Amino acid sequence: MKRKLGWLAAVLVLVMMLGSCRKIEDASSMESHSESRKQQSSTAAVSSEQTLSSDVDSEESSNAESEEAVMNPDYTDIAKLDDKKNGWGQGTQVDEQNRPVSCTSYQKKYGKYGAVFIKEDNRDFYLTFDEGYENGFTAKILDVLKEKNVPAVFFVTQDYVKKNADLVKRMIAEGHVVGNHSWTHPSMPTLSLEQAAQEITKLHDYVKEQFGYEMTLFRPPMGEYSEQTLALAQQLGYQSVFWSYAYKDWDPKNQPEEAASLEKALKYAHGGAVYLLHAVSETNTNMLGAFIDGIREKGYTFKALQ
Repeated sequence: MKRKLGWLAAVLVLVMMLGSCRKIEDASSMESHSESRKQQSSTAAVSSEQTLSSDVDSEESSNAESEEAVMNPDYTDIAKLDDKKNGWGQGTQVDEQNRPVSCTSYQKKYGKYGAVFIKEDNRDFYLTFDEGYENGFTAKILDVLKEKNVPAVFFVTQDYVKKNADLVKRMIAEGHVVGNHSWTHPSMPTLSLEQAAQEITKLHDYVKEQFGYEMTLFRPPMGEYSEQTLALAQQLGYQSVFWSYAYKDWDPKNQPEEAASLEKALKYAHGGAVYLLHAVSETNTNMLGAFIDGIREKGYTFKALQ
């Protein structure tokens, strides 16, 4: 009996010793696993920081490149284009749709630069006004356009915008398009590319700052352009807008007779027409309502030039 109890006690001691060893091994294993997890987390954190740093560096590099492009634009490709100064007048020769043939020809030639001489051959009609200075008629023109529910583009210079802010605000508020007619109204092809760019961007920035409005249409002063200046305007985010009808209406001291002017303007109506009228003209102001009615009677629809 004593031997049996001694043997049981020995077995019990052995079991207790084995249990203690197992706990030590488990604790060691847990400690090793915990250390491994810490190392993995540390490695992942370093990797994440490196990735984030790489993304930030990449974004900063991209922003720096964009700022550099704005501060120092590259005109290398544009400078290779033709810099010959050209003037523009739509001419009087028309096709069977009464569309000036010079307009359709030049549209095909320079449309790749975003230039607009005439729009698609349809029943749409586009009305534009040049605003070199205020002669007391713009408010009346806006009244007629509002009454007739007709959209128009008003091409403005910096001097006009600065002196007639309330009229510009009204143009925008009543849904018209305000277009860029340059800062000082120079002949664009006579300038360096850098100077020509400033004529567009200075007015663009001024109008955006003063009115919260971003212009996208540019009418070259006096209709003078070169292949270079068309490409330059396009690079600056603009379409160069010319016209498919204009007449001698810009001299306030030598205004054409109203009835004859109205008859002429209606005679040359055509699909996709871009009409240029000067807002300094009393004749244009007085005949505008009848002109709009006459164009609509011919089956055309006034659209906003975009």
